[in-house]
Amino acid sequence: MTQSIQAPETVATGEQMHRLMAELYPICRSLTGDGVRKTLEIVARHIPLEIHEVRSGTRVFDWTVPREWRIYDAYLRNPQGDTVVDFRKHNLHVMSYSVPVRRRMALAELRPHLFTSDAHPDWIPYRTSYYGENWGFCLAQTVYDSLEEGEYEVVIDSELKDGSLTYGEFFLRGEESEEIFLSTHVCHPSMANDNLSGIALATALAGHAETAGYRHSLRIAFVPGCLGAIAWLAANPGCSDRIRHGLVLTGAGDGGPFTYKRSRRGNAVVDRAAEHVLRHAGMPYNVVDFTPYGYDERQYCSPGFDLPVGCFSRTPYGKYPQYHTSGDDLEFVRPEYLEQSLKVCRTILDVVDRDSRWLNLSPYGEPQLGKRGLYRGTGGPGPRARDMARLWILNSSDGTRSAMDIAERAGMPFEVIVEAAEELCAAGLLRRVSDSVGCADTQGKSHGLPKAEYLHSDI
Repeated sequence: MTQSIQAPETVATGEQMHRLMAELYPICRSLTGDGVRKTLEIVARHIPLEIHEVRSGTRVFDWTVPREWRIYDAYLRNPQGDTVVDFRKHNLHVMSYSVPVRRRMALAELRPHLFTSDAHPDWIPYRTSYYGENWGFCLAQTVYDSLEEGEYEVVIDSELKDGSLTYGEFFLRGEESEEIFLSTHVCHPSMANDNLSGIALATALAGHAETAGYRHSLRIAFVPGCLGAIAWLAANPGCSDRIRHGLVLTGAGDGGPFTYKRSRRGNAVVDRAAEHVLRHAGMPYNVVDFTPYGYDERQYCSPGFDLPVGCFSRTPYGKYPQYHTSGDDLEFVRPEYLEQSLKVCRTILDVVDRDSRWLNLSPYGEPQLGKRGLYRGTGGPGPRARDMARLWILNSSDGTRSAMDIAERAGMPFEVIVEAAEELCAAGLLRRVSDSVGCADTQGKSHGLPKAEYLHSDI
């Protein structure tokens, strides 16, 4: 079933993104349950969402949606009656999907159900047991080491019941039905970089798209990891026919270098656009090849779909100490890093949206640009960048090469090539091959396509 939620507010800056994360941080999210619903309700105050519920027991390809998990309270009390682990103080203290427990037991019997991080003794680790009935507590190693022998009161007030898996979807219709697709996971409890930064980034990009006027339609899926993406794919069997470019968004708020993981195809337009934008951004970055492990790009890139979906993050999963621990808190994620990630992603989306093939309407020799006010009037030691961009696009625009092809061959930023193309269109020397009457109307407008904001190292 579906439920529509509409809301007007937008998220556009690093500080606003961080405030959204701070509101979401206390919520106990999991694969299913009210934590995901509450998270999506808050996101829907900023952007319009359609909420989908997939009932327990539903087959989604080779998987089955499990029973819904709800958690109300959990604690451990030592032999003196003191509470030594308390879910209400940090929701990572309970292993996600723990079955209900209400017992008294000796420490030796309790130990197999206690999880710590040896490498970081003051942090609480994150553990799950989605598909096997189990229970457990997660705690700092320092607390574990302080536990004394004796009988403990063990309470996990939870339930597993028939319910549903919840995901949200944002859709903005563009000039064309072909889509840009974004996805982020919404299933992790209180961890800021791995989960909430992706949600905040996706929300901010949706708000940007509402004012930018994309040529492509834009769809954003807010899904529980792995199973939520599979459920979305099962509900959208025709997505391969309409999705042209895609990104999974995660880990966008730490201070590490940007990391782009290519799609399974390896040379999709979004792969080339991401690498191109990062190359010109003036900040450290890494581009890595696709592997069938990581975030939900592995679901979207599964061979039955093979969608052109890469993964955008800063430091990759598992490569920073705070990953999947209580150390991944709101202090670890900074507004300035979120805003940098927003600007880079926004530019990648602008590039894939504006990438077009062009046709030179005066292909027999070089047209005279000076009489059209498109070339400097005096000679000199060499052409300026804009002059050179016009020459590159005129020489390359035989209807088979895209703006991205030309930018890469010329070694120039995509934006410079596209701006030159728009000037040549207005002068009647060029048209986009998909247009029946050139790319500019009689007033020289360029169909309202947004201009990509190129980045510099001082952002």
